[in-house]
Amino acid sequence: MMRRITALMAFLLSMNTLLFAQYDPKALGILDAMSAKYKSIPSFSAKFTYTLQNEMEGVNEDFKGEVAVKGDKYRIKMSGQEIMNDGATSWTYLADINEVTIDNYDPNSGDMTPSKIFTAYKKGYKYLYLQDKTEAGQVYEMVDLVPEDKNQQFFRIRMQIHKKDRTLKSWEIYDKVGNIYRYAISDFNPNQALNDAYFRFDTAKYPGVEVIDLR
Repeated sequence: MMRRITALMAFLLSMNTLLFAQYDPKALGILDAMSAKYKSIPSFSAKFTYTLQNEMEGVNEDFKGEVAVKGDKYRIKMSGQEIMNDGATSWTYLADINEVTIDNYDPNSGDMTPSKIFTAYKKGYKYLYLQDKTEAGQVYEMVDLVPEDKNQQFFRIRMQIHKKDRTLKSWEIYDKVGNIYRYAISDFNPNQALNDAYFRFDTAKYPGVEVIDLR
């Protein structure tokens, strides 16, 4: 019973955000500063924690991973899986079955990738500044993004942005079936020397790999 009440309260709070979401100039200033910060960094790597929660279903899972980003290219390592994207093609490799799936990458898709999270607000979203939040002596600005397209699977992205250096500490994606996907960044390393080949799958490095090409 308590779980249902908590879930209901969370839903009502989320509806409050949807009702008041707007093109908030304060939120825009915060997001522009964050975007400019990352635009000035040619490439970076970081560690992250990924959490999936769904109170109604009793789901609470978390995984640790690593991410590297260079422009519109990215590479993610997490829980026996690697995702590589060179801006045109994506590869998803599953270590336990030694299999890679190859597909074309559509930059105009609604997927929130590591290379798009810093600029997503510029098109198709309303944005709202919520509050400043202090954690471990650091001040973060909380901003909500709400998609203009009501048919999107998710209805809110909540971003936590460091007030001083404008780096993105975490973001949460809320979908319509009660899932909350949270990504928390740690060990951020700017200006990593990453060549373009790092973001492509090299079959020679994975002997016996099964290739599923969907292009």
